[in-house]
Amino acid sequence: MFISQLRDSTTPAPATLSWWRDLLLLTLLIAVFFGWGLGQRALWHPDEGRYVEIPREMTVSGDYVTPRLNGVKYFEKPVLFYWLEAGAIKMFGLKEWAMRLWPAAFALIGCLAVYVAGRKLYDRHTGLIAAAMLATAPLHYFLGRAITLDMAVSALLTVALFAFLLGTREPPGHARRNYFWAFYACAALATLAKGLIGMVIPAMVIGAWILILNEWRLLKSIYLPSGLVLFLIIAAPWHIAAARANPEFAQFYFIHEHFQRYLSKVHDRYQPAWFFIPVLLAGFYPWTAYLAQAVTKSWPASWRARHDHRETIFLLLWAGLVFAFFSFSDSKLVPYILPMLPPLTLLTARYLAQQGDAASSASLRAGTWTLLALGLLLVLALVIVPQSTPDRPRVAEYAAVFGGYAWVILGSLLATALAPFAVGFLRRPLWTVVALALTSAVFLAVVDRGFVFLDHKRSVKELALILKSRLQAGDEVMTYQEYYQDLPVYLERRVTVVDWKGELRFGSEVEDVSGWMIDETAFRRRWNGPQRAYLLTGRGNYDKLRAEGRGRFHLIAQTGSNVLVTNRTDQP
Repeated sequence: MFISQLRDSTTPAPATLSWWRDLLLLTLLIAVFFGWGLGQRALWHPDEGRYVEIPREMTVSGDYVTPRLNGVKYFEKPVLFYWLEAGAIKMFGLKEWAMRLWPAAFALIGCLAVYVAGRKLYDRHTGLIAAAMLATAPLHYFLGRAITLDMAVSALLTVALFAFLLGTREPPGHARRNYFWAFYACAALATLAKGLIGMVIPAMVIGAWILILNEWRLLKSIYLPSGLVLFLIIAAPWHIAAARANPEFAQFYFIHEHFQRYLSKVHDRYQPAWFFIPVLLAGFYPWTAYLAQAVTKSWPASWRARHDHRETIFLLLWAGLVFAFFSFSDSKLVPYILPMLPPLTLLTARYLAQQGDAASSASLRAGTWTLLALGLLLVLALVIVPQSTPDRPRVAEYAAVFGGYAWVILGSLLATALAPFAVGFLRRPLWTVVALALTSAVFLAVVDRGFVFLDHKRSVKELALILKSRLQAGDEVMTYQEYYQDLPVYLERRVTVVDWKGELRFGSEVEDVSGWMIDETAFRRRWNGPQRAYLLTGRGNYDKLRAEGRGRFHLIAQTGSNVLVTNRTDQP
């Protein structure tokens, strides 16, 4: 079907019908691709547990202004995603698939946005390839099926920046105004989803673009006054309400979580400056093989020619500045560069669409040879690394968890390189692109299906369900020197945290949470008291507690490296 769509992209058709047919088809295909099996694995610690527990507590308390994690004020991120997840909880209940609906929906929105932009900026052919390409980029796919804030902010920034770029192409009138209002609204929602980067990234890209083109007069025609009002109407109310309800909010949220996070190692997430290079190469595989050619072909031939490549310069700045901005930060995590994939996707799709006009393309064949080399190297590395890293036991450990399924993953990965390479000999460039998309989709689905093997390492769901079946009113649940983010979700209750602060430190210092954030002394007193208590902790902590001989620790169950124990032997 995708082949026929691409083949028909040069056939005349009523414009409106063609648009709606493409959007409907892409929505159905991509929705199924991102939506299948959303509930097949447990909530993973820490992110998925955290970003479900906060909205769960909102629905229980009715307080939608002050986010709380395990009953503790939590101001690291703004509130939009929590509100959306709370809505999903109210509509569908506390289910894994329901909690992953919004990330999948935002992933779909991102794919549709690159289709619309690709078709409007270039042609239908480019738009269709771009949508398929972004959907099958590993970083976009996996974050579209994980409960984090990153896909939401990426999709909103994508719509915002494409709306701005398309708006500059419209003559004065309703269409131009609506594009720019969409830009301001989506930038505000991005700010409400993950903070100031919702403003900073668009400002960097647009400011640099205007500077390079020397078109400052553009500022007079982007509806700046009304747009800023719209931005503030959307983004400001929650920030104001949170600051009024919590005097400590502004200093922590703006200074600590934005400026100190970016400029210092306060969050202990330092990585070298080149950290995002391998992340990009793997996160955009297999399309990475054509990225260098796409960027090279897109680059203006000279400084004077820059005005003839306005859209291309915008896309290059968008990708490059996002990459540079986060590379210079002292806090780095893999998902941070997700917003650079849409512009890179559009540039690469445009390059591949142009190759489809030729019976044979030396440039495309060079990319396919590069892809073959990358695929073989990746497979070889995944086979050798687990056997040759005695200093990194987790690599071999994770490889052992997959067992024979690891060979299915390796086989599907190899297919992403071999199938397009073989199809390339038919000298049908379009078929090569389709082979890339199909084999990539299969590979991603295979890997995603394998994630269930990691549940016992990344989640305490099994222990939580055992515990939930035993709990009675008055029982206390504790974690010792650890906090399992998914535990309160599955128990649907707050837990007592012993001798651990972590990301709850700030919230535990601004109000009295001593009833459930306790120290070692309080733990000993409660554990040896008359009340039934349950404890979830790591195997090492359990062995230490038993060796100390200062209490009764009766093992109930264990999974992976975690154990569930109680202080009483009589069954509830």
